[in-house]
Amino acid sequence: MGQLNAGIVPVTPFQQNCTILFDMDDKHGVVVDPGGDIDKVLAVLKDNAITAEAIWITHGHIDHAGGAMELKEALGIDIIGPHAADKSLLDNLENQGRRYDIAGARNCVPDRFLTEGETVSFGGHVFEVLHCPGHAPGHVVYYNRAAKFAHVGDVLFRGSVGRTDLPGGDHATLIASIKDKLLPLGDDIGFICGHGPGGRFGEERRTNPFLT
Repeated sequence: MGQLNAGIVPVTPFQQNCTILFDMDDKHGVVVDPGGDIDKVLAVLKDNAITAEAIWITHGHIDHAGGAMELKEALGIDIIGPHAADKSLLDNLENQGRRYDIAGARNCVPDRFLTEGETVSFGGHVFEVLHCPGHAPGHVVYYNRAAKFAHVGDVLFRGSVGRTDLPGGDHATLIASIKDKLLPLGDDIGFICGHGPGGRFGEERRTNPFLT
């Protein structure tokens, strides 16, 4: 097993961080949140000789899941996640696309929903699944304990937190997810989020105005 690495492909007009997690040695990995612009994602995989084994979804918003079915069909791989509480969002991605004028979005049918405490993996890289609602009811976070790394989707951002004014959002629930599930993992945990630059939990605990 080689080092865990990550590459980001900004997709959709929302510039969502579609993330390719992969092993540096065998170049096998997964694609997290392919919201759209699947041609770009496929080109990055090909140009870097990365073999995607699965698609992982953090939650059911269009910029995170709108291109998942297209990528599944292009690569013949499974869609894993999020939590089943986001099924209604995934069933309405085409309506979301029309609302936000994003062409090509398709309703998403995961091959497997996830629950708190499960693990997902590729190669020897094991990620724990944390159910972190608030931004979306079925939002999950993928946490790799060995690498001290988490993909937090739209739960937490550098200097901010996920919006809670969308259907199923709740601010108090979101803050509880961050304070009760993410921050206790440790100040040294690095994270990639759904938009913008990532950071470390410790810096957010100390300086994020929504958490202090």
